[in-house]
Amino acid sequence: MINKYYTVEEAKQKLEYYCSYQERCHEEVLQKLKGLNMIPEAIDVIMNHLIENNYLNEERFARSFARGRYRIKNWGRIRITNELKARGISKYNIIAAMAEIDPDEYQAAFDALADKIWKSTAGADSAAKKRKVADYLLRKGFESNLVYDKINSLCR
Repeated sequence: MINKYYTVEEAKQKLEYYCSYQERCHEEVLQKLKGLNMIPEAIDVIMNHLIENNYLNEERFARSFARGRYRIKNWGRIRITNELKARGISKYNIIAAMAEIDPDEYQAAFDALADKIWKSTAGADSAAKKRKVADYLLRKGFESNLVYDKINSLCR
């Protein structure tokens, strides 16, 4: 297998495109550059170029990530926060990302998801059904106090 090597200008152009069609975090871009067999000095130059020209912005990435995962995948705050931490996002940017989620909208979306899952889960109002629904909502990243309060209200 023959490895292709890129000049700094070719790599800049490639990474500009990579960052322009989807928001990226620094870690993703760094891995992409390492995959292109770039030397550390070239990586620094390219990363600086991407940041200075606003192709790479971690706060913008974190906000976009939080909005998308919440609205499209119905993730809760805990899972979003953990995923951002795993991507090396700073605490400041995680807080900014969480501000993108409207508390009233969050509660309404949680209630709708919980009701939907409760209705679609087989079984009577048994302990097994409660556990299945609770496990699902906790995996989605919703806060445990919300989950257990909702399950208790659904059982009544």
